[in-house]
Amino acid sequence: MTALIQTIATPDGALTILADDAQRVLASGWSDDHAAIIERVHPSLRPDEIIEGSTDAADAARAYYAGDLAAIDAVAVRQRGTELQRAGWEALRRITPGSPLTYSEFAIELGSPQAVRAAASICARNAPALFVPCHRVLRADGSLGGFAWGLPVKRSLLDREAAVVLVA
Repeated sequence: MTALIQTIATPDGALTILADDAQRVLASGWSDDHAAIIERVHPSLRPDEIIEGSTDAADAARAYYAGDLAAIDAVAVRQRGTELQRAGWEALRRITPGSPLTYSEFAIELGSPQAVRAAASICARNAPALFVPCHRVLRADGSLGGFAWGLPVKRSLLDREAAVVLVA
């Protein structure tokens, strides 16, 4: 499989997007280090060839940063994981911008209230960040918790979403 990789400038720094030949996002993150992005892709989904090119997801990311928070919702993604992980990644896409959940609330959404660690692991293993918005899950005390691309990026995304929701 051949994949496209594209890096765009955002207010949070370089955002690199890796998409397969069907324009499904395999991985994305706030880094211009292509190897770091590729490394997040499940080994069975890693492309044989990667070329630089334009991705549909980049337009959605630009629209998101311009205030259209829903622009990322229609972007197709592709991940490989367990049944619980796949359900979790789908659930992350349903979290309303500006209304983050705690890891405990996210575990309840998954139908496993005791699976708080599993919920956190689902977020940690999420490769197409932004398009599967794992940044919308917080610790029980409201603190940020972790984020593969750094807590300043997570805080910025959450603040951006809260501000757009308040204006709307």
